Amino acid sequence: MECLVEHGWSGTTTTVVAARAGVSRGAQLHHYPTKAALVTAAVTHLTERRAVELRTEAAALPAGPRRLDGVVDLLAAAFTGPLFVAALELWVAARTDAELRDALVPLEARVGREMHRLTVELLGVDERRPGVREAVQATLDLLRGLGVANLLSDDSTRRTALLHTWKRQLAALLTPDAGPPTPGSARPH
Repeated sequence: MECLVEHGWSGTTTTVVAARAGVSRGAQLHHYPTKAALVTAAVTHLTERRAVELRTEAAALPAGPRRLDGVVDLLAAAFTGPLFVAALELWVAARTDAELRDALVPLEARVGREMHRLTVELLGVDERRPGVREAVQATLDLLRGLGVANLLSDDSTRRTALLHTWKRQLAALLTPDAGPPTPGSARPH
């Protein structure tokens, strides 16, 4: 993943990866015959590892109403971290690389489902309630978009303000029988 973050898709060659990993090209080609196979295997492994890390980090968050803020902050950090940057590099490359796209589409579908499940778990919400599934997915879509906006310049001030407002909206959407948020209900706490 470091190669993708540093060099992009076109600069991440199997030769560069093998050298950085300290393995022979033959060994690398034996396990991963193509660049797409190598990179998707790495993304799979790192995504699984990151999910474990997020669960561990979330275990330290307080219970109760403040938990939502912490979960959203954890996820926001994930969408601005190096794994997200590497994944975005792959998404863009897959647009014009059929081999990569064929490998990436099923992986991204699985990762998307797992991220959604993880978010539901971390928030401790019941997706069977009307609107919860959509609110969780809207959160993930918002965080992904904010992560993209952060790529070219530091967007942390705007992101912090938007997330502050979204956390209040999300809390209202996820709280049973709270009703929809009212204008002006997104005040600083």
